[in-house]
Amino acid sequence: MESTPSSGARVAAVCRALVAAPWFNAASFAVIVLNAATLGLETYHGVVDRAGSVFHVVEYGFLACFSLELLIRFGANVKGFTRDRWNLFDLAIILAPLVPGVRENVTLLRLLRLARIVRAFRLFPSLRIILIGIKRSLPGLGSFLLITLLVLYGYAMVGWMLFGDAYPEQYGTVGQAMLSLFLLLSLDGITDTLRAGREVTEWGVLYYLSYMIAASYLLTNLLVGVVLNALQEAHQAEKQPVRDGMEQRLAVLRAALEDLEREYADARRAEPAEVPGPRPARVGQA
Repeated sequence: MESTPSSGARVAAVCRALVAAPWFNAASFAVIVLNAATLGLETYHGVVDRAGSVFHVVEYGFLACFSLELLIRFGANVKGFTRDRWNLFDLAIILAPLVPGVRENVTLLRLLRLARIVRAFRLFPSLRIILIGIKRSLPGLGSFLLITLLVLYGYAMVGWMLFGDAYPEQYGTVGQAMLSLFLLLSLDGITDTLRAGREVTEWGVLYYLSYMIAASYLLTNLLVGVVLNALQEAHQAEKQPVRDGMEQRLAVLRAALEDLEREYADARRAEPAEVPGPRPARVGQA
């Protein structure tokens, strides 16, 4: 007699089918976009004055949608629900407004509602790769920031010696000089800056040209290289679980095939050897 699945198993199967459906992530992303658009509309005081109560109803609707999505994901993977960091992040975003001290703070509530936009990273693999790439690039960015700080400090000291008296607002102290050079990394207004430096000293041309090469070009290319390398590593890490799973399944199949070959060889050796019997007499032969 065939056993019928329990109601819990049927609910779990339905939840897994919903999570695996392509439209499920699309619908979740649409809710996230609408939530972000609503937050943008709330910055217009005239709109809030005319439809303030509507925004409250819409907020409860978004909260219900996010809660329903989280319940479906929980039903699809009850045992492994807490092992997924994205599920914990979603749970914190939904439950945090209910915590005393948070629900009374308007700024924290708006930040939590704004944090829902980050949930879009879990819905699309390409966005997850970018997020993982940013995470992997943090150690390299730390070294890059240290190099940038040293370059800015060195050029700031030289700029203070060259232009401290002529332009005290920009180069009066090493801090002001570092800030001025940091703003100059984008090369915005470099022509006027170069002309002003040349009026003070002829060394100003060499100073700014070397700064453009060292800071704006070399450091920018170094930053791009660090980020691209981290994104490539993240892309490979995203594909690694799939590759490992296929290799594991292939190893299981190979082991099963070797077992079958071994059993077949043992069975052949266990068969009794055929004993040749007397040949039948031919017709007409005495």
